[in-house]
Amino acid sequence: MTLVLLGGRFFKCRTVMKRAITAIQPYCSSVASGRQHVNGVDLYYEQTGRGKHAVLLIPGALGSTRTDFGPQLKSLNKERFTVVGWDPRGYGQSRPPDRDFPPEFFERDAKDAVDLMKALGFSKFSLLGWSDGGITALIAAAKNPDLIGKMVVWGSNAFISQHDLELYDAVRDVSKWSARMRQPMEEVYGAEVFAKTWEAWVDGVAHFAKRPEGSICMELLPHISCPTLIIHGEKDPMVPSFHPQCLLKHIKGSRLHLMPEGKHNLHLRYAAEFNKLVEDFLDD
Repeated sequence: MTLVLLGGRFFKCRTVMKRAITAIQPYCSSVASGRQHVNGVDLYYEQTGRGKHAVLLIPGALGSTRTDFGPQLKSLNKERFTVVGWDPRGYGQSRPPDRDFPPEFFERDAKDAVDLMKALGFSKFSLLGWSDGGITALIAAAKNPDLIGKMVVWGSNAFISQHDLELYDAVRDVSKWSARMRQPMEEVYGAEVFAKTWEAWVDGVAHFAKRPEGSICMELLPHISCPTLIIHGEKDPMVPSFHPQCLLKHIKGSRLHLMPEGKHNLHLRYAAEFNKLVEDFLDD
C-alpha cells in the first residue's frame, strides 16, 4: 500500500495511479476551454453541457480541472447541466502567477470562483467542491447567498486540528516520496515548482491552527443558506469523520451521505455512483 497525492490530500490505494492517469486523459470532445481575466489574473476554465443549471467544479490543493474532475466533465448530464471546471490562480494552467498562500488564500479563491462565473455570464449557479475546493465552496456560499443555488462538498474541513497538522507535516518533504507518488503533480508543475508549492501549501494551512479553535471558516458556516449535501467516504484516511459531522451540525438544513467504501477520491473511484448522487441532489 502506498500513500498517493491527488487533489492536495493523501490516501492509500494500490491502483490509484491508474485512476489518476485515467482522470487526466482526454475525456470529452465537446469541452470548450479558454481563459478569463478575473481579479488581475487569467483563469483557465473548461465548459461543457447546455443545461439551464450551471455548476462550478472546484479542485483540491494544487489540483486542476483536468487532474481532479475528468469523470464529472465527461459524464454529468449535459442536457440538464452546464458544467464549468477551472484552475484556481497559480494552479494548473492558471499560471502565471506562481501560487502563494497568504492568510486569506481561501477567501481569494472563493472570490475568484464567483467572479469567474459572473464573468462567464452565469447569474446563479451551484458548487461542487472537493478537499480544499470544498473549503472554497463553503466560503463562497456563505458570502454570496443570492448567487449560489446548491452546494456539494466532500473531503473538506472547516477547521484544522492538531491531528491534521501532524498528517500534513509528515508529508511536507516531497523528496521522501516515491517517484510514483510525485509523478502526477510533477507532470503538471515540474519537480522543483511542485516541491516548492507543496511545502508552501503545508505552511499555508498550518497558519489556521493559530486561529481560535483552528478555524478556517467555522464562523461562516451558519451563514450558508443554500441546500447543502456533504458526502464523506468512511475510509477517507485524511479527513476524519468529525469534520463532516461538524459541517452537518453548523450548516442549517444540510444533509450527510456516507459512502462506506469511499476514500478521499471517492468521486473518481466511484464516479458513476457519485455523479448520480450529485445529479439527483441538484435536480431535487
